[in-house]
Amino acid sequence: MSETILSTELDNPEETKAGCHLCGRLNDQRVLLDSLPADIAALLKANADAAGDLAQICASCAELFSRAKAQIDSHNIVFDQTDHVLPTPLRMNADERFTGRGVTIAFLDSGFYAHDDLTRPENRIVAYHSIFDAEDDRTSLETTDVASWHGMMTSVVAAGNGYLSQGFYRGIAPDAKVALVKVGRTGHIPDEHIVSGLEWVLENSKKYDIRIVNISAGGDFEQSYLDSPLCQMVERAVHEGLIVVCAVGNAGMARGHPVLPPANSPSAISVGGLDDQNSLDRARRGMYRSSYGPTIDGLQKPEIIAPGIWVAAPILPATPTADEAHLCSELDAAADDSLRTIIDSHAGVDKDFDEARDLPIPLLRQLITIKLREGNVISQHYKYVDGTSFASPIVASIAACILEANPALNPQQVKRILIDTAERVPGIQVERQGWGVVAPRKALEIALATGGRN
Repeated sequence: MSETILSTELDNPEETKAGCHLCGRLNDQRVLLDSLPADIAALLKANADAAGDLAQICASCAELFSRAKAQIDSHNIVFDQTDHVLPTPLRMNADERFTGRGVTIAFLDSGFYAHDDLTRPENRIVAYHSIFDAEDDRTSLETTDVASWHGMMTSVVAAGNGYLSQGFYRGIAPDAKVALVKVGRTGHIPDEHIVSGLEWVLENSKKYDIRIVNISAGGDFEQSYLDSPLCQMVERAVHEGLIVVCAVGNAGMARGHPVLPPANSPSAISVGGLDDQNSLDRARRGMYRSSYGPTIDGLQKPEIIAPGIWVAAPILPATPTADEAHLCSELDAAADDSLRTIIDSHAGVDKDFDEARDLPIPLLRQLITIKLREGNVISQHYKYVDGTSFASPIVASIAACILEANPALNPQQVKRILIDTAERVPGIQVERQGWGVVAPRKALEIALATGGRN
């Protein structure tokens, strides 16, 4: 909301002594309804008592409904068919006969957390390695360090079983095992760190039966794969039998929209982002702001795309974000007469709720909805995220199902199956989407009918 709206006051000081015509609060800073944009004024009127005189409101109400209007504008299409984020297997029309059983996926990322969706009822984390710790101390998987967020989300998006959602928000490979390789701390992960992680995976691939590597990180700068040690390591890994899946990055709106190492490696399966608007209607498919080629070497990247927005992912427990999500979810499910008691019992968790606890119930409900949307909250355990960092593990999970269906396939065959069965999005340039949206059910049909290694 503009500063002009926030600072507008009534000319008549006597008017400010009365309560806000909407919430009843006393506040010297008031806004004339006629001074607001027409769409915000209309939203205010729709939430007012029909018998009331809504000539002026307090600045807090003006801000609240400006935020509400922003959420309506950004979410009305996405949530017009359903009021919740759809789980990935449903959106991708996955074949639920195959769940990644018998396949291990390695994740290279900044850090990890042993989330319940990976460890209960069975712990499927078969290995943990940190390039910064020779001891590979697994107790770090129990800490809620800020660096744990990203890798926790990528691994659960691919292989989570939805334990904390009764199986609803699971990945496409909920029975796959995972090897977690920490290659960063916070911020940018240098190419040399990713190389070190890949070296460990290659050295231990037989020990842990690792067949797939997901890399949702990189790179230092744009360069030819011929000059990049990281790309050369990716080529070696694929040559030695590993399927390497890489996120292309989120620079689709930037000048040159560069695809950086390792995603510009010829043998990698490089993944861009689809925006399906949280819908099963294929006519609504569009593009996320993914990076795209051709690369310096003239290669088509990405080869395929997968959902890069509205993706359900776990919230790191015991963090302020988790506390806020828990409060929002509890309030959303509570009866009207319990709202203020719940806010009081969570004092200090969220400033907005602390300040709004005495609002009329309809306005409290409006605030709850705003906070859920602003925080991308699905429930106390999950939120929706965006980025090709999450499109990539979706493809890695599909590759795990392909290998479950046909363990004899080599990396080149799996890549060819994914490309051959992808579905083009009409009206989108080939450069941005490659061969199109990954289609797991079609891919599995081809995998089952394909012969073994060459």
